[in-house]
Amino acid sequence: MEEAILQSYRRWCDRKDMDEALRQELEAIKENPEEISDRFYRELAFGTGGLRGVLGAGTNRMNLYTVRKATQGLADYLNGTDLPKSAAIGYDSRNGSERFARETARVLAANGITAYLYPRLEPTPALSWAVRYYGCGAGVCVTASHNPAKYNGYKVYGPDGCQITPEAAGKVLSAIQKTDCFDGVKLTDFSSAVEAGAIRLIPDTCLEDYVGAVLALRPGNDVSRLKLMYTPLNGSGLECVKMLLTKMGVKDLTVVPAQEKPDGNFPTCPYPNPEIREAMEEGLRLCEKVHPDLLLGTDPDCDRMGAAVPDGKGGYRLISGNEMGVILLDYICRTRIARGTMPESPVAVTTIVSTDMAAPVAAHYGVELRRTLTGFKYIGEQIGLLEKECQKERYIFGFEESYGYLSGTHVRDKDGVNAVMLACECAAWYASRGMTLLDAVNALYQQFGYYRNGLISVAFEGQDGMKAMEKLMNALRTEPPCEIAGRAVTSAVDYLHDDTGLIPADVLEFRLSGDGKLIVRPSGTEPKLKMYLSVREDSEAAALAALEQLTATAKALVVR
Repeated sequence: MEEAILQSYRRWCDRKDMDEALRQELEAIKENPEEISDRFYRELAFGTGGLRGVLGAGTNRMNLYTVRKATQGLADYLNGTDLPKSAAIGYDSRNGSERFARETARVLAANGITAYLYPRLEPTPALSWAVRYYGCGAGVCVTASHNPAKYNGYKVYGPDGCQITPEAAGKVLSAIQKTDCFDGVKLTDFSSAVEAGAIRLIPDTCLEDYVGAVLALRPGNDVSRLKLMYTPLNGSGLECVKMLLTKMGVKDLTVVPAQEKPDGNFPTCPYPNPEIREAMEEGLRLCEKVHPDLLLGTDPDCDRMGAAVPDGKGGYRLISGNEMGVILLDYICRTRIARGTMPESPVAVTTIVSTDMAAPVAAHYGVELRRTLTGFKYIGEQIGLLEKECQKERYIFGFEESYGYLSGTHVRDKDGVNAVMLACECAAWYASRGMTLLDAVNALYQQFGYYRNGLISVAFEGQDGMKAMEKLMNALRTEPPCEIAGRAVTSAVDYLHDDTGLIPADVLEFRLSGDGKLIVRPSGTEPKLKMYLSVREDSEAAALAALEQLTATAKALVVR
């Protein structure tokens, strides 16, 4: 073991004021050099997504001290700018989230920054809302989104309500690197700071106004006859979603009992992600008894939404993120045109890894489609650009394949509450025409072609894993394939080096003959390599066969 790693470990062990639970962890691993090395070989990485990591003791873990250190860096950054000296703080149901949020508030208050703290867990989009609602210079949401229970994270937002830009993240990181996690952090007493007004608990009016802003985006279809089932996946969405649905007039709502209450252990879904069938399985089983028109699920911080609808065969079919994005884009366009509310030169935004099907749908309605890098902050950035041009009304919808949607400018992040509203309205609109959302997507396939998309995620755990992932990306850059799955590579884009107009990013895109596409990128939030696959054919069977062939070939690329 490297001496620097051992010294870091011993320093943590020798702290007399060490948190007792963390002290016990440190003691338990004293005879395990591999575990010590993994926990102390580096600082937990801070990037444009903030922090995200496994809970536990060590510099490479999410814990009390890494959160304090990150917050001190954020405070130093904020105090060195002309931005307002205030920040909003939210958190979800994950283990440690409430404590980390309170510690964040303590550090900010000790540095002269007013901390607006949600008094209970709330959705991430409600945090984005609060940043702008109070005119804050920054925001923090303690969440690891849809990751397994062993993770937690720390997302940082800018004054525009978007997750911070790479430039701002670099400056925050520089400040963090100058901070000692024990002796370099300023702290104040929580209760005293609340009494002094340095920490202010966000009142219910802020949350109610957020839900009201979502309701204001309603196309206005009657949802009172909709039979709905909802699961918050033991996360933070229940309060806002129930408030929203009540105001919308939903009368028949079943909440999945085993996933209703917040629980950071996620006992029924080890991977609490509505993109994953296993996470929705509890609701799908209950559908067999309740027979809802629509099953909706939001992830722990309620920025993603998944859905399932009757398949016409007595069961339920999950709607993919790409399919829901296209359904909602089409619905918003046709509804706004019919009601005369479509703006001049409308703009929709999606990401480079999302379905190519969005392009012909947008073109059909005369909508400009903009594509951004992966990450909803870049969609939010497009709203900000339109706002600077006094044209934010041109924005009508944004989505990404990972189940993120936003139809308004009230927040600058994906919004699961907004998505629930849209899905209910859309389902009710199609129901009035004797159709389900499955009928809707099939009709769109018939009109625009059968697009099929796939995602391969390959885990690269630990120090060696990160090196292996970097080596693989370098190999694909220096020796790019000429053919993939029997399709010629017609063009390639290296977003790290090519002049795409987007900021440099570690992403490779291979365009294939016959309307195929493969994109490879390391995840920005997990130790994984992600491969995005896309095909288009004239029939469902042909599209499925083409996707299967592309999937097999893509998997082989990661072991070459």
